[in-house]
Amino acid sequence: MTGLVIRLAPHERVLLNGAVIENGDRRASLSIKTPHANVLRLRDAIHPEQANTPVKRTCYLAQLVLSGDSKAEDVKTPLLRAIEQLSQVFTDMDSRDILSTASETAMDGDYYQTLKSLRLLLPRERRLLEARTQ
Repeated sequence: MTGLVIRLAPHERVLLNGAVIENGDRRASLSIKTPHANVLRLRDAIHPEQANTPVKRTCYLAQLVLSGDSKAEDVKTPLLRAIEQLSQVFTDMDSRDILSTASETAMDGDYYQTLKSLRLLLPRERRLLEARTQ
């Protein structure tokens, strides 16, 4: 079993199954062996008031499961609907692949990988929104 490896900067915090863990003075790696453990880097966390775009709102849904604020069964359907809606906007092949991965990992209950995939769309969304306002 391989697991998930997280590299932490000094004093970086991570949420692991509801517990906040803070790294010490040196860089460190955590090897998480438990499948489907809920892991969220706090530096990557989206606060509710920041979930103000379609991709950020979709990321936030996945994050709710990782933070323990929602149950997976309550989030799965709205999350899959949101991913489907994003696929109607992000039509290029690379984005489609990202959304396909996000959908598959959400179906498998791997919300860490779902969030990781969805975050790849944030710069694309930012560019689209900036182009719209110009």
